[in-house]
Amino acid sequence: MVNERLAGGLGYAGLIPFIAGAGGVWTLRDYPHAFAQQGFLLYSLAILCFLAGTLWGSAPQVASGERVPRILISNGVVIFAVLAYLTAQPVLAALLLLLGHLTQLWYERNTLPADWYRRLRTRLTLVAGACHLVYLAGLIVGRPG
Repeated sequence: MVNERLAGGLGYAGLIPFIAGAGGVWTLRDYPHAFAQQGFLLYSLAILCFLAGTLWGSAPQVASGERVPRILISNGVVIFAVLAYLTAQPVLAALLLLLGHLTQLWYERNTLPADWYRRLRTRLTLVAGACHLVYLAGLIVGRPG
């Protein structure tokens, strides 16, 4: 129960930078806007790499036939996320990072037991994904004047 509360609390707290960054591209100007824009992408990259690391770390606990795919997927997610960020195109990077988050969730939903952690990860990814969409909309139509 303590692990569930701690993981939930940290997970929901981890949504704050997504919400702040997505809101910032809509409401801020000049340097703060640029900071929100780049901060959102960098945070998304960091979280995606962190989540990929959880796959890597859990590999020894899965059946031997699932270990190699899990490690390869973990590494692939990180490489994909870094390349997405390195496009230096905020809209493209956000779309690719969103795809990375959804792919990570898809993999987890197909390999993790249906327990509290999988439910938590689903909720967190859906909110983070919605923040990506708000962020994208802010970049495309909500640029401060």
